[in-house]
Amino acid sequence: MASKEFDYVIVGAGSAGCALAYRLGADPNLRILVLEAGGHDRSPTVKVPLTWGLILKNRLFDWGYFTEPEPGMNDRKIECARGKIVGGSSSINGMAYARGAREDYDAWARDLGLSEWSYEGVLPYFKRSESWEGGESALRGGSGPLTVIRMDYRDPLIGGFLHATRACGYPANEDYNGESVEGFGPMQATIRKGLRCSAAVAYLRPALARGNVTLVTQALVEKVMLEKQSGTPRATGVVYRHNGETVRAHARREVILSGGVINSPQLLMLSGIGPASELASHGLDTVVDLPGVGRNLHDHIVFDIRWRRQAPGPLHRMMRADRIGMDVVRTFFGKGGFSSKIPAAAVGLIRSQPHLQHPDIQLILAAGPMNAGPYFAPFKKPYTDAFSIKGIYLTPESRGLVRLGNADPSRPAIIEQNFLATEADRRSVREMFYRMREIGAQAGMQAFIAEELSPGPKTRSDADVDSFIRQNAITLHHPVGTCRMGPQGDAMAVLDSQMRVRGVDSLRVVDGSAMPRVVRGPTNAPILMMAERAADYMLGKHVAGEASTHRHALATATTA
Repeated sequence: MASKEFDYVIVGAGSAGCALAYRLGADPNLRILVLEAGGHDRSPTVKVPLTWGLILKNRLFDWGYFTEPEPGMNDRKIECARGKIVGGSSSINGMAYARGAREDYDAWARDLGLSEWSYEGVLPYFKRSESWEGGESALRGGSGPLTVIRMDYRDPLIGGFLHATRACGYPANEDYNGESVEGFGPMQATIRKGLRCSAAVAYLRPALARGNVTLVTQALVEKVMLEKQSGTPRATGVVYRHNGETVRAHARREVILSGGVINSPQLLMLSGIGPASELASHGLDTVVDLPGVGRNLHDHIVFDIRWRRQAPGPLHRMMRADRIGMDVVRTFFGKGGFSSKIPAAAVGLIRSQPHLQHPDIQLILAAGPMNAGPYFAPFKKPYTDAFSIKGIYLTPESRGLVRLGNADPSRPAIIEQNFLATEADRRSVREMFYRMREIGAQAGMQAFIAEELSPGPKTRSDADVDSFIRQNAITLHHPVGTCRMGPQGDAMAVLDSQMRVRGVDSLRVVDGSAMPRVVRGPTNAPILMMAERAADYMLGKHVAGEASTHRHALATATTA
């Protein structure tokens, strides 16, 4: 068995793993190994923003996971796309950039016992990670690794949509990553010079260029090596398979699991860390009995109302095969073009019900249909031009779990999302449907609508709406929580507030599974923030000295 030694071993080259490699590798004396089960991210389909839809529709660069039959979704198995590629899900996502609401992090601190994870505590790390096109400000970063821009997709439909939202009484918001998340405005995206700016582009490539970070692709980690001579067990490395060979990678300092919300709890359990009764049922010895491993799974769900467009829009005209083919090539080689954007250009967070204190739903205008594709008459007819409002439920109560199917590391874990399990979730999602249809009924939208395609005008009653949602809602691919952080005394917390695995030395989990509760928005930016902070914990650095500065910045921004 081959054997190698490093200071840090990082399992997973997703968002968190890439950011950790970059920050830890800034010390030239440290040697870091990053292990990725997937391959490289060189495909034009990954690079060019407009081709993102092909990735999702064809399950490219993906683990291919599905849930078990979901009772709240008419017993459908819901796809659960997770990136199996350098860059992880940041290489296959829709490139939307959002931090979530400040109330999310303040609730982590106030309600969940994670005092250092308040908005004031995490803001410096958000700022450190991003390079916002508007430059440095009290609330935005201007020189971080990750490029963030406003999506400037041009379509008159966008103006009609925003006019409709104002007619419904919803406020405008030019920067939902600023003072407040509430209201409608332009989408923000991780795009640099017309191409996807994934965590691999922003963090990992600069880290590899330094020479002290090693990346191994097509490497499936089978277990964490744990040494227990006396007292607390210690993580000493991992065992992985690469090119048919079993390899041991030893970690002088720490092992960090950044495999994601499905794979990180699976790997902990395969290594003997998890619910003792479940491990025993698969013939695995329990090293540390942690009942919370794999529990607390939750996610955002999404569905859309879709309309046929009266006249073809910019996307439809551009998708003629001779036009779009040349444009994709031009964009891939850095010349810019229509393909450097995606037709999801307007977004807003609102409240599904007036009594709520904070937004609980997000609505996105999708200015083209998911079945959009090249055409060239008479050989291939154009697709029917349509657009939709996508509704996303942001604050789910329902909780699911990830559990082992067997003790084979090459076999997927069992995923039970348990979507729409509570009456509160079902009521809120139903109210979201009515808010979406209300916007569609305004004059600003009606000017573009020929007919409602889905669900159709006959869907009116609560029962009809509930049936439509059960049959059509899917995941928005924001799962979190399966190795959640928590305070001392929280029996279901897998990690402490510094993302260290309880009961094990030199082992952390840094990815979306560490989130105790999902935020109001996509999870990529928060995961990068968490990795930025974890690197400081590991290196003994703190930006706590900046707290007073950022407290003043928050106060100034709030009163401005």
